[in-house]
Amino acid sequence: MGTPVQVTPLSGAYGEGPLCYLLVVDGFRFLLDCGWTDLCDTSQLEPLAKVAPTVDAVLLSHPDMMHLGALPYALKHLGLSAPVYASEPVFRLGLLTMYDHFVSRRKVSDFDLFTLDDIDAAFKNVVTLKYFQNYLLNDKGEGIVIIPHVAGHSLGGTVWKITKDGEDIVYAVDFNHRKERHLKATVLGSFARPAVLITDAYNALNNQCYKKTQDEDFIDSLVNVLVSNGSVLLPVDTAGRVLELLLILDKYWSERDLVYPIYFLTNVSTSTIDYVKSLFEWMSDEIRKSFEENRENAFFLKKVTLIINKEELDKLGDAPKVVLASMASLEVGFSHDIFVDMANEAGNLVLFTEKGQLGTLAHMLQMDPPPRAVKVTMSNRIPLVGDELKAFEEEQVRIKKEEMLKVRLVKEGGMKDFHGLNAKAFHPVVIDASSSRKSSNAGSHLGGNMDILNHGFVPPPTSVAPRFLLFENTAEWDDFGEIINPDEMMKRGEIDNTLMLGSIEGLDAKIDEDLACLLHDSTPSKIISNEMTVHVKCSLIYMDFEGRSDTRSIKSVIAHVAPRKLVLVHGSTEATEHLKMHCAENSKHVYAPKIEETIDVTSDISSYKVQLSENLTSHIMPRKIGELEIAWLDAEVEKEDENLILNPPSSTPPPRRPVLVGDPKLTDFKQFLEYNGLQVEFADGALRCGEYITLRKIIVDSSQKGSAGSQQIVIEGPLCEDYYKIRKLLYSQFYML
Repeated sequence: MGTPVQVTPLSGAYGEGPLCYLLVVDGFRFLLDCGWTDLCDTSQLEPLAKVAPTVDAVLLSHPDMMHLGALPYALKHLGLSAPVYASEPVFRLGLLTMYDHFVSRRKVSDFDLFTLDDIDAAFKNVVTLKYFQNYLLNDKGEGIVIIPHVAGHSLGGTVWKITKDGEDIVYAVDFNHRKERHLKATVLGSFARPAVLITDAYNALNNQCYKKTQDEDFIDSLVNVLVSNGSVLLPVDTAGRVLELLLILDKYWSERDLVYPIYFLTNVSTSTIDYVKSLFEWMSDEIRKSFEENRENAFFLKKVTLIINKEELDKLGDAPKVVLASMASLEVGFSHDIFVDMANEAGNLVLFTEKGQLGTLAHMLQMDPPPRAVKVTMSNRIPLVGDELKAFEEEQVRIKKEEMLKVRLVKEGGMKDFHGLNAKAFHPVVIDASSSRKSSNAGSHLGGNMDILNHGFVPPPTSVAPRFLLFENTAEWDDFGEIINPDEMMKRGEIDNTLMLGSIEGLDAKIDEDLACLLHDSTPSKIISNEMTVHVKCSLIYMDFEGRSDTRSIKSVIAHVAPRKLVLVHGSTEATEHLKMHCAENSKHVYAPKIEETIDVTSDISSYKVQLSENLTSHIMPRKIGELEIAWLDAEVEKEDENLILNPPSSTPPPRRPVLVGDPKLTDFKQFLEYNGLQVEFADGALRCGEYITLRKIIVDSSQKGSAGSQQIVIEGPLCEDYYKIRKLLYSQFYML
């Protein structure tokens, strides 16, 4: 039998809910994503709560709520303590996403499911990996390698490959086969015959038009509204797909010389763009080359204004404008408030670029037909004044005294007695140190014999003799009081300034100053809510800018990858069943588990662990290929003490032909030939070299139905000088064993 593998959906199966799956590989328990919706319904996390303490590692694929929103809550309340692995952009942009969500919630409610400290704690120990980096797990996960690959859906979005004993398990959700302005296309299509592929059916029923046509229709829809003196609201995520929209708007606004203002409004908008400006290595080749050659940074947005409060929009009044505001669900945040302001005007437009999460206001407005009136709750946080402020301050003083008393008793080991006392009748012990104060010039400390005023002391019933709770204050005093060390006060101030502001190692960007003031604002306040009915007179449009492969591409990629076993998750019932039936025509190992249903997808291929004897390794001559070393060996398998050992062959092995290792792409080889002075061009899917020679890739060995087969490069043409020159250059692209 192969490596034991089990998959259990905890959320996001036969539905479009948040993504969260348990993958067990040979006893090692991976949590694949840890998503939550903007509704923050704790009942959605009940399946996760059952397994969270047993998780050994968490793999994050994308930086949005649907993929990582429950991470702070799970670490605080559900017992999740495993290390978290993610790409650098998923780590950084995911952190900002959670900041934005928390601040948006706190502005309109006493949100207490998690705090900014909990967010920092959740992201503090994230292990960041680069694309194609092989990361070997230790201890319980010994022998397991995790490798992140390009997903193409979001900046840093990841397809995870997990390897154990030569078998690959691939987790690929929300991938995109098309290149975009700032994103590379997914590399999922380059995988061949993994043991298990876990992928989603989210777009299995959707078709997409050409990207250029889609972009132009998008801009035309906005301009038509603006010309008519209307305004446009685009509810967006915090730091995911919104980046592509910003580049599209900035480009077309510049090309058409449009003067209508564009605003990007989130609680962390400027921090988001500041981060993104430095993440070139994760972006498309075009953006990276543009910066390297011309020092042009695509995210120095010329036509987009970054703001983090709504006051600047209010100054414009009804003037035409485009606003990209979080949250995409319209449940909370700036988009919720702006929608209420704009919905009553027939000339305005709310343009959705992604499907609304189930149960949210955005989902309701995207129904066909949309409702003409919706109930919304408008909430505001206002400072306390008058009697309310006085009562709040008195309560805080009382709480502070109780906490100080508890701390003092704990230091003296009296907490056990404290619980047996009547707190209301108990008065703090007062220490009269007037007779013990001495000049600091004498080098003495407060201590020794002290006069004690013990008023109202009630001895515990378990005591056998009177006891006096006393601690020794070792602080130094002079004639003016306790001596204060200025350096300690400065350090204390620095700690306070970094509290709840992303005090995470390696997080070098600055948080917006206005946001910092908001986070540090300790002014006593309360929430005032008002439920109202909004009559929806504005236009409502949905355009697919989610950056996912459509049905035709999903089927093509799955057929090309040809996994031995396929697991389908995250899609509506109709989409899941459609893709399952389609894939079942080519493979009998297609699964679509329901929530909390565990399926065994252990490989049917037997695998064995073998050891190389010292005599054999001394004769191996490895060749270095990138970061790896490979070698051809001939050996005989022998069994010694229940272990399989590879020894040198007892007889001379038969001769073999040289083996060429590698898979060069024709596009890369074309550039290589041009560099060597040859004229080349693509024609009918082949590479024409000069006048006579043609190179083309052909598929061989595709006997198995649904398999992509292996590929070979064929050189066609007469045996001329160009033929031998091109063949020599082609061989140089391989490693020969």
